[in-house]
Amino acid sequence: MKVIITEHAKKRLNNLRQEKITIDDIIQAAREIPAQVPSAARFRGFLAKSGRIFDLVVKDIPSGRLVITVIGK
Repeated sequence: MKVIITEHAKKRLNNLRQEKITIDDIIQAAREIPAQVPSAARFRGFLAKSGRIFDLVVKDIPSGRLVITVIGK
């Protein structure tokens, strides 16, 4: 499935709270979600390669899976 990351989510990666979370981490996490997500939903507890835990808010759209935002822990 194609993963589309919003500009908002990309900008948040520069924040201290999302430090050490990469685009690759986000793509891998979004692909791990097994179900269809027809409306925006928060999925918790993904682990970045750096060891940081993060959450994703995603929604499935016709062109792929849209990552709306990233929340670092």
